Amino acid sequence: MNRYRKILAVGIIDQDDQPALYRALDIAKRSTKSSEITLFCTTYDFSYEMTSMLSADERTAMRNGVVSQKVKMLDDVIESYDIPEHVTITIKIVWHNRPYEAIINEVFDNGYNLLVKATREHAKFETVFFTPTDWHLLRKSPIPVLLVKARGWPDNGNILASVHVGSENPAHLALNHKMVEEAKYFAEVLNSTPHLVNAYPSTPPSIHAELPEFDTVQYKDAIRGHHLTQMKALRQNHGIPEEQTHVYEGITEEVISEVEDELHAGLVILGTTGRTGLSAIFIGNTAENTLSLLNSDILALKPEGYISPLDPNHI
Repeated sequence: MNRYRKILAVGIIDQDDQPALYRALDIAKRSTKSSEITLFCTTYDFSYEMTSMLSADERTAMRNGVVSQKVKMLDDVIESYDIPEHVTITIKIVWHNRPYEAIINEVFDNGYNLLVKATREHAKFETVFFTPTDWHLLRKSPIPVLLVKARGWPDNGNILASVHVGSENPAHLALNHKMVEEAKYFAEVLNSTPHLVNAYPSTPPSIHAELPEFDTVQYKDAIRGHHLTQMKALRQNHGIPEEQTHVYEGITEEVISEVEDELHAGLVILGTTGRTGLSAIFIGNTAENTLSLLNSDILALKPEGYISPLDPNHI
């Protein structure tokens, strides 16, 4: 129950409501071990950099004054939170014009094991809007990224991990196991039930016209059978009951969204691959399409050996 004991919660400047901090506290409260949470924000005002009449020292003093003022505001916010004795919260605000760089630099500098950030609801539509900072963090963070919504996590709910059992790529297979273990961990923490979902591709509509003798029914059965066999092996390896696995034909992001909606899942776990984390894609589907369809919190995991493009040891 103590996998995440050092959490970086990305705060929102000048706002009383801090969803990332709330979720980080929710995780920390469920552990009996000591936990550290850093509420981290960036602030920047270009006009302060353009004040040529001031010396460098004076501009630094002005920036420090702004930061100190905002730290005080967040201190007042934190006083309203119920913080158990085994949890410590530190506020850190830095002056930086690229928030994602400052956040990832903080991760590397201080060895966090979970990054939590709030997403935003679109003002006109019942969808979630992902900012450029969100995408940079998903692609470049060396640690798991938890994107949270405003709603809370229900006890006795469901956790959904989107696995890619049709692949023979060792990196994909290893990441499948990592996602299942993460689903089991959060299911235990949240007193919830872990579920696995996998989508397999439909037979191309044009294949019969191009290859009249091609047996599309046999091909479809073979594809489904392969995915079912691989899912069975994965679930048995981790002790997941068959009724908690879902294998459907269709577009990956649509299948994930449909199962998430059916289960009313509180958390969906996705895996990312590639040297740059996503390389703009999640396993088997377009990241942007998938994330925009989901209503739950999203946990994005990297494969073992992932190297962030912002890793100071590899730049």
